[in-house]
Amino acid sequence: MNMDLNYLKKLIKMLDTSNLAEIELEEEGTKIRLAKPRPKVVTSFQQVPAYSQAAFQNFETPTNESKVSELKAEELKKENYYEVKAPMVGTFYTSPSPEADPYVKVGETVSQGSIICLIEAMKLMNEIESEVAGKIVKVLVENAQAVEFNQTLFLIEKV
Repeated sequence: MNMDLNYLKKLIKMLDTSNLAEIELEEEGTKIRLAKPRPKVVTSFQQVPAYSQAAFQNFETPTNESKVSELKAEELKKENYYEVKAPMVGTFYTSPSPEADPYVKVGETVSQGSIICLIEAMKLMNEIESEVAGKIVKVLVENAQAVEFNQTLFLIEKV
């Protein structure tokens, strides 16, 4: 395959305008791989908060599904509600340190991009930002609770 600049430009344009993450071609011993940049994950390299061991003793881990099922069915059916899901496995924290106020409380209004919690993963504190503007309706996870990938953390009523 002869490297043609116009051919490469067409491939790049096709990748940019599609939902594909990458394209890989091999022809006549020549290999081409084009990939889009990965989405940015906001991380913060802060010292791990010194939560006491008492916070972890006698701790029952309720399933996320049971908490969601406790919500009224009509609340979940509202289309203007947004579920904030955990982007990773880790430990959920409501505040930057044990002494600090929580980032958000039920009833408070948040803007898109504002920090709403932390998830500690592998000794790194990851700031989780709200993807929508709205009012916090429900916090579905307790402070210092282990969370799974894609577990619902908050329910936000979009404005």
